[in-house]
Amino acid sequence: MSDSFLNTNPFADVEDVSQPDSFVPDTSSLQSLLADVVRAEASDLHLVGDERPRIRVHGKLKSFGDAISNDVLAKMLADVCPPSIRDNINTDVRKAADQLGDSFSHDLDFSFESEVNGELQRYRVNVFYAHGRLGACVRVIPGEVPSAQWAGLPQDVIDRVVGFRNGLILVTGVTGSGKSTTLAVMLQEIIKRSTSRVITIEEPIEYVHGYGDNALITQREVGVDVASFGAGLKYGLRQDPDVILVGEIRDRETAQMALTAAETGHLVLTTVHTRDAKGAVSRFTDLFPRERSDEICAQLAINLRMVLSQHLLPNAQPGQRRVLAYEVMFSNLPVTSAIRSNNLVAIGDAILTGKNDGMITLDEVLIEHIQAGRLDMATALDYATDPKRISLRMNEPNQPPKRKMPTWA
Repeated sequence: MSDSFLNTNPFADVEDVSQPDSFVPDTSSLQSLLADVVRAEASDLHLVGDERPRIRVHGKLKSFGDAISNDVLAKMLADVCPPSIRDNINTDVRKAADQLGDSFSHDLDFSFESEVNGELQRYRVNVFYAHGRLGACVRVIPGEVPSAQWAGLPQDVIDRVVGFRNGLILVTGVTGSGKSTTLAVMLQEIIKRSTSRVITIEEPIEYVHGYGDNALITQREVGVDVASFGAGLKYGLRQDPDVILVGEIRDRETAQMALTAAETGHLVLTTVHTRDAKGAVSRFTDLFPRERSDEICAQLAINLRMVLSQHLLPNAQPGQRRVLAYEVMFSNLPVTSAIRSNNLVAIGDAILTGKNDGMITLDEVLIEHIQAGRLDMATALDYATDPKRISLRMNEPNQPPKRKMPTWA
């Protein structure tokens, strides 16, 4: 997130999502183990040397098979990683560091494909060391980009994204909240419905996009096709792009390049790690020194088009995939003024009063989920911007929804 949305798990139970006693995952190779992970419809596989594997199903961790030794795990990972980083994977971290010197990395990222049920399945892998042992987290990436409806995203928001010709679009949320999937949905719609030249800079490449009838997309992976997000943006501007997707804003250089690209007539889509829309503005500006605050706020006020902040929440219905809750902020006069003055409180107020400009508050969406039976009240109140308002709304008899209900997957 890829930050992926999950289908119903056939092994699901109310609290402990446990597999049948007769089901034993195949740990003879990482590919065979991951094939069973896919069949269990899990989003992630967690591996630590000498420990039992764990999988994440609908947001919950569960054990998955017998313990895998540190030596076996090293071989499993070495069999699937790119040759250029294979020497970094060693059961003895000190030995590997001594042998490789400055080229040694304690953390590795890569992606790979393997066959599951006759079809290619993609995975994103992070390898690390913990207390001298190897560890890995493998994210299962869906083979196809889902539709907006299936992902739980409002179609009218996606339509507005496709209509933008320039500017900056931020998708925000914590790790595992589905940001990568949301970006993929947006980008796929742009490719299908436009004649755009699209460039992506990702670490690693997650969803592989097909070509539209007239659009052209090139996907570049950091560490494989390009040195960094900043370098990908710098040289990408020389490749006649209309749309640029940057996997994540992590540093000042990438933020500045993304802002410059948006300012020079390109549409830039990217992610930041924040819990809400106004936090995305704060996170972006905080990457720069204080003396540049006014300058960056002015640039952001002019070029920001939309912020979509999202959460994946546990479904009230046992065994069902998680529920997408989101907040949408579009740029209008109050939002622009609030960003220019770096007034986060005013940004929040602008979202609350911006319904006619397409704004959607998180609390609105949470209430819709409660009314539809997808969320329980306790979960909604934990994530609400204003828990008291939700409690009052839900205690009002025959309270109609305040906006047109979307068609949920």
